Amino acid sequence: MDIRWIGGCGQSMCLGLALALAGLGMAGCATGAGGCSDGEPPACGASAASDSEGFIPLFNGKDFTGWESPDMSYWTIEDGAITGRITKEHPCTVNQYLVWEGGAMADFELTMNYRMWGDAASNGGFQFRSKLLPDHDIAGYQMDNNLKTDWLVRLYDEWGRHDLALRGERTVFGPDGAKTVTPIPEAQGKAPFRLEDWHAYRLVCRGTHITLYVNGQLMAEVEDNDPAQLDRSGILGLQLHSGDPVTVQFKDILYKPLPPEK
Repeated sequence: MDIRWIGGCGQSMCLGLALALAGLGMAGCATGAGGCSDGEPPACGASAASDSEGFIPLFNGKDFTGWESPDMSYWTIEDGAITGRITKEHPCTVNQYLVWEGGAMADFELTMNYRMWGDAASNGGFQFRSKLLPDHDIAGYQMDNNLKTDWLVRLYDEWGRHDLALRGERTVFGPDGAKTVTPIPEAQGKAPFRLEDWHAYRLVCRGTHITLYVNGQLMAEVEDNDPAQLDRSGILGLQLHSGDPVTVQFKDILYKPLPPEK
């Protein structure tokens, strides 16, 4: 399927395709907490889910069913995880994205286990409520990680306003675009984990409200009341950022559509 044509799909189509994939046997998260450098990833903690709770597996742990990229040479399946890799032998000058083919997501909860390692300046994450650009780039909301900087994890606007909320920030955008930031003290200070280890990410999007958790801890929050910038729905894309050598891995990707806010 050509991913350039999926942006207009509705959430109901996404749900239908995801339900079809649910029969492929992808396992959910186990029970536990914290990160680990070897072996299995941590549990999703507060984000742990099962099909009976309304969560739908988007990755079957075996192949790329339901996912597409214009250049698959950067993507493999390794140890049950979607793996993106840049090396000196296979460099990358433009961002690469592996896009979920189920169409646009509006209000939803998304959980996954994620890790990355590479050179000091490497970064990566995933796009959500985003749109494809003509050159196969993606614009919109992003969960972003960086190995070099103190913020470690943040909510970002790719090709837009850039920083929305750094780790430990709660941001409100007013109707005029004015930005107000207040702290989330328990998420600030020294980096609480290493990106090289497996960690459980949980993203909740509902109306104008976006919250990001890692290992059950609220890390960043955005209330986007700017009608000129707010995207209420869009595609999901896993990012492999161009530049320095890096490896990113995603597994246990679960999606739950939420009813719209009243």
